[in-house]
Amino acid sequence: MFQLLTTPSERSYAHRHLAELFAHHAEWLCSVDQTEAYSLHRNEIEISISSDRLMLSCWTEKGTRTWRILDWFWNGEILAVHGSRKMGAEQPLIELIPRTSASAITATIRAARQARCYRIAELACALEPETRIERASLSPGARRGQPGRYARIILRRKRQRIAVAASVVPTGVGAVDAFLSAALLWFQRTSERIRPPYIDQLWLIVSKEILNSTIHRVSLLRDGLRQIIKLYVVDDALSLLEPKACPDRRELWKKRTQRFPPVPPASMTPQTLAIVDQAPEAIDVVHARHGETLRYFGLPFARIRSLMGVERVWFGIEGSHRGMLDDASVDDWMNLLNDLREHRSAVALDHRHALYRSAAEAWLESLLRKDITKLDPGLIIAPLHAQFRTARGGKLGIRPIDMLALRQDGRLAVIELKVSEDREHVLQGADYWRRVEAHRRRGHISKAKLFGDRKIRDESPLVYLVAPTLRVHPSFSTLARCIASDIEIYRFDINEDWRSGVRVMRRMRVN
Repeated sequence: MFQLLTTPSERSYAHRHLAELFAHHAEWLCSVDQTEAYSLHRNEIEISISSDRLMLSCWTEKGTRTWRILDWFWNGEILAVHGSRKMGAEQPLIELIPRTSASAITATIRAARQARCYRIAELACALEPETRIERASLSPGARRGQPGRYARIILRRKRQRIAVAASVVPTGVGAVDAFLSAALLWFQRTSERIRPPYIDQLWLIVSKEILNSTIHRVSLLRDGLRQIIKLYVVDDALSLLEPKACPDRRELWKKRTQRFPPVPPASMTPQTLAIVDQAPEAIDVVHARHGETLRYFGLPFARIRSLMGVERVWFGIEGSHRGMLDDASVDDWMNLLNDLREHRSAVALDHRHALYRSAAEAWLESLLRKDITKLDPGLIIAPLHAQFRTARGGKLGIRPIDMLALRQDGRLAVIELKVSEDREHVLQGADYWRRVEAHRRRGHISKAKLFGDRKIRDESPLVYLVAPTLRVHPSFSTLARCIASDIEIYRFDINEDWRSGVRVMRRMRVN
């Protein structure tokens, strides 16, 4: 069972225990959210306490990454921790295994997950009389030969089949969209291929931690699909399945939500204006409570904070050393700006350079922030809210909405951007719609004057799902048809060379 880190003593104990583990084993096999595993030497892993937080730093294929550890679990064979980056927007499951042979590790993981899969199948089978297990297998892994993280179970009765989907690895709130997307696609494809008796039910078996998030997603599905879904909660010991009701969406609107704080007028300091003037077409400003973050085509490269009434500038790219701008560091500052001009540009020669490849979605967002009418001429240019959080304080597991905009006719638009294939695109957009609609119904958006004195129509928001034409996931249409038709979802295909300027190639209603 995962151990939460909520007190200084718990963090101190975890720090001491994990440091001993890393010192005891020379090599580790690391995977982040079940992606491709890679080897780490203990010198490439650092565990520390900073600002009363337990931090884990290690090398990844994207460079050095640092996570705040939310909880941890060590069973003698696998060290699993839930990490947090970017104010909780990313909460991956990080698995670290003392290195033996890769094949032995893979076989051990597969056997453990298969055992959990079959145990869940036995629990599900016991719920229905005269039912047997027809199939209990794992989903394909992220790479060939790797074990999957989801159980795919078929139960058989005389004139009925039941599909059962569950996760065989610890699943956090941030992975709900991935789990449900995988379950819906598997159910759809299996239902089309199987011979009579046909599958007429889909059971979703989840942990208590993701129950509410799963209920929210299921409430957004079309009626015919939602009515055949049953939801069960499994305990950590895999000893009991407890049925849970999936309330109608109208019941969800009755739940209370926190109001938005008033939006203060955006103002830039003279020092911020001076930096923006060096590349006004590329640099934008993100305002925060304690200062401002400057981004070069979406990539944060400088932060301005006021300390004791004096403005200070820190600069540097995430993952590298950040320094304070002063007389001694002017050369480093100019070198950074020159590197950004050369490599983070639509006409850059080296497309493999880190500055070109990093934060691609933020780059697209920055272009649309300059002129959102390139996406839809009916949208107002300002105000436009990027990385908009519907929960005060950025609650863990609540990801920010890429963009929240308003049309000229007073209707809200929720915009979700992707620049690479992402199976979760549809469910993410639908969940953002639910959160914005909950606040709109209570008048929170109007009262907070997010769009000034403009009147917001008494209609649900539109959902714009944006991606380059060749980067739309193959399952996009299948998942879009699973969403209720009263949620208006539009697909925007943009040009592949969007860095040179965004052009909409095709727009269509998908559900």
